[in-house]
Amino acid sequence: MSRLTVLCVASYFKGTRFIEECHHQGCRVFLLTRPDLADHPWPRECLEEVFFLPEVVSRDEAIKAVSFLARNHELDRIVPLDDYDVELAAAMREHMRLPGMGDTTARFFRDKLAMRVQCRQAGICCPRFEHVLNHGRLHRFMEEVPGPWVLKPRSEAGAVGIRRVQEPSAFWDLVETLADQQSHYLLEEFVTGPVFHVDSLVWEGEVVFAVAHRYLRPPFEVWNHGGVFGTRTVTPTSPLQADLLQANHRVLGAMGLVRGATHAEFIQSEKDGRLHFLEVAARVGGAHIDDLVEACTGVNLWQEWARIELASARREDYQIPGARHDCGGLMICLARQETPDLAGFDAPEVVWKLNRTHHAGLILSSPDCQRVESLFSGYVGRFERDFLAVCPPTDKPLA
Repeated sequence: MSRLTVLCVASYFKGTRFIEECHHQGCRVFLLTRPDLADHPWPRECLEEVFFLPEVVSRDEAIKAVSFLARNHELDRIVPLDDYDVELAAAMREHMRLPGMGDTTARFFRDKLAMRVQCRQAGICCPRFEHVLNHGRLHRFMEEVPGPWVLKPRSEAGAVGIRRVQEPSAFWDLVETLADQQSHYLLEEFVTGPVFHVDSLVWEGEVVFAVAHRYLRPPFEVWNHGGVFGTRTVTPTSPLQADLLQANHRVLGAMGLVRGATHAEFIQSEKDGRLHFLEVAARVGGAHIDDLVEACTGVNLWQEWARIELASARREDYQIPGARHDCGGLMICLARQETPDLAGFDAPEVVWKLNRTHHAGLILSSPDCQRVESLFSGYVGRFERDFLAVCPPTDKPLA
């Protein structure tokens, strides 16, 4: 078989292990990214060439640019490395008739309205919602569903752009400011309870690997009010882990994903204990969740995603490597210090520390789940006391 050529599309600096694995397997790898990411430590030795497109370029212009590249390079796969690139990569595949997720399926992993409608039709529990479209329906929704509610942009990532609304009058004031962008939003019931994420690998429509974690605080709260971002493993043998994996399996089946990496979020309602689907993305989870998964299981999600893509391109079988089932915890926060001193966090269970200016972060991992939980609780308190800085929310997702 001829040498495969993979084009990676990245709006953020991430996915280096994906690029390295493709190169390791003999692929020619091209990277399409933003000019302001040029100086980031991409694995240049693994890349044939790097191309740059500014953020302001339209989808049509981006397709033209990649089509021009394809005049001299026969592309086999186009892979988005970030959430914001999923729809663009799908449009490129559709235009060039390349294998992989197309426009329709991509909407289920980017458009919060589309994924909710799809889940509701499949009988999957999710918060009640209404498209910000028909004002009569919105009036009825707020009469039938007690507030507060959350106003969500349909195509942002994570908690970006989400607003909590207490009263109908406040909602209509916000809608007025949206003008002709109203239809790009949905209004949703505000469900309280712990929030979980399930990170998966899918091969030929089957979930071949999945692990569940619980956020320390809902990402919406951290995003809007600051604090330590944290997540730790749901006990692998617990009924809750089994319920989360089952819910994740149903969601991915409803969305029709054939292969790749996914990051899904669920909330367990304080009222009735049921798991409600929140959202799903066709990507590796951000904020170093991939490092946490690897620390607990030995599975690197980026590397395995690359192996899945290449096995499909070569029409070979794919087997997930054997995984451990340890427990772990991840915590990260903005730090007051330029280079926070983490030397005092010296438990043997600390397996990774973040090296980034004005940030503090670490990962715990151990077969002993109670030990991890005890350390996690104590370390979070010390992070809040010794390092935590709070900045106003931005319009950028956690990297």
